[in-house]
Amino acid sequence: MLQISFTKRILILSIVLIGMLFAFPNFFYSHVEKHNDYDDLIEIQEETAAKKNSPFWWPNFLPSRLVNLGLDLRGGAHLLAEVEVEEVYNDRMDTLWLDIRDALKKERAKIGSIRKQKGNELGLLRIRISKEEGLERALEIVEGLAVPVASAAAIGSKNLNVAIYGDELLIQFSDAEKLEMDDRTMKQSLEIIRRRVDEVGTREPTIQRQGKRRILIQVPGIGSASELKSLIGTTARLTFQEVVRRTSSSDEVIQSQNKLYKSYNNEENNEFYVLKRSPVVTGEDLTDAQPSFDQNGFPSVNFRFNPSGGKKFGVFTSKNIGSPFAIVLDNEVISAPIIRDAIMGGSGQISGNFSVEESAELSILLRAGALPAGMTFLEERTIGPELGQDSIDAGKVACVVAFLAVLIFMFLSYGLFGLFANVALIVNVTLIFGLLSIIGATLTLPGIAGIVLTIGMAVDANVLIFERIREELKTSKGPARAIEVGYEKALSAILDANITTLITALILFLMGSGPVRGFSITLGLGIVTSVFTAIYLTRLLIILWFEKMRPKSIEV
Repeated sequence: MLQISFTKRILILSIVLIGMLFAFPNFFYSHVEKHNDYDDLIEIQEETAAKKNSPFWWPNFLPSRLVNLGLDLRGGAHLLAEVEVEEVYNDRMDTLWLDIRDALKKERAKIGSIRKQKGNELGLLRIRISKEEGLERALEIVEGLAVPVASAAAIGSKNLNVAIYGDELLIQFSDAEKLEMDDRTMKQSLEIIRRRVDEVGTREPTIQRQGKRRILIQVPGIGSASELKSLIGTTARLTFQEVVRRTSSSDEVIQSQNKLYKSYNNEENNEFYVLKRSPVVTGEDLTDAQPSFDQNGFPSVNFRFNPSGGKKFGVFTSKNIGSPFAIVLDNEVISAPIIRDAIMGGSGQISGNFSVEESAELSILLRAGALPAGMTFLEERTIGPELGQDSIDAGKVACVVAFLAVLIFMFLSYGLFGLFANVALIVNVTLIFGLLSIIGATLTLPGIAGIVLTIGMAVDANVLIFERIREELKTSKGPARAIEVGYEKALSAILDANITTLITALILFLMGSGPVRGFSITLGLGIVTSVFTAIYLTRLLIILWFEKMRPKSIEV
């Protein structure tokens, strides 16, 4: 008999209602979006009172999640950056030089004096050995410092290549180590860029690695490419270093263990600092940074170290009371305060000639962490919201035209049953938007194309069912039996067709990127919803009609 149990009916209707409920906020997109943005600005303790006065009220019992609009629909910034991975080689080699120097000093009687030589090649350390007969011993010591490369693909490889050239030791990272360092640098850069972008509250950015050393960054809703560059293009490398002396000359000769840094406001006071090369604490030990104001009411940044960093900072300040220490950001001394007391709490304050905006931006950069290397921007584009709105309008027109064409065709072809299919089609599109809202997916222009394609494909299952019912009616079966058999015989063909299409959508999602993924998501969700509406919803509508009208014959 043609029937669906009461439990299944409730379940089908519940799924439809829940999907429509989550899709509902998208009909008031601008208002709900402003409501969500307003709520994000409200502090927890003021939430209830502020919501009452919100200019963008939305009922609490209704969902407020929206379909995120991609770069091509919302407008925003597009950047293609190349990471200067070679910079990491020099930083790592500078750190390694301290270990090598300490190890060679223990054998000074055999190898003589050691001196680091200047070189232009990135990641190359040249060490002059005064005693020629001690070169082999020095080589043996440095090779003993080499460790296995931390990569499963380079099992058995060491991280250093050491060779003798004249009276010098030449030390470089091995190819396997460079590959591992490059991969680690790219992963760190991706994560830090993602953190910085997330800090400013942008919606669904696209941050992807392209090739060996390039990163694609697309951020919808941000003002311009230059704004995005200022946010992510700064390395924000923070260090706390011991001050040797101040100077007004940039040409001053300094010892190898020291380094010359310019002041943050160097243009105004022509001031330079000679600092110890090795930092006391680095920004890697920071756990938090927040904009604030100092005791004079000027913008500043409050920071807090982790236990390890706090301990190192406390030991240094306790031993250097009355001496200055420098806070260095991206090779510029932004502050050099005098240590008045030991700072044992693991927290402090960065003061400088900041504006309120600069202190807020600096705190974001410090919380996100420092980029391991600089970046060169190869492409930059700003996509205006007007262009995105044009795309949305064009997509709406395409959807409406496709929608109306399918509705008219189905009604003319199948009459009342076509009307049931049209109702299911409307519900189907609504469910797609509901699912997109639930999973927080991003809708792009190719995604709209996927929805338009789904509209055409959604009635395919109903066409198969209705044609089967027509065939069964020709064999003189009763209406109820014809409908039941039609659904039973069409089921295998419907599943086969949609499963193969779903597999294709899955492959597009796994193998593709950016716009291709957007297309595959809407296509895949459309397949799921269209199968559901065809097999269950239209059948339920037909059964409800049949139970009420009890027709002796039907026309399909």
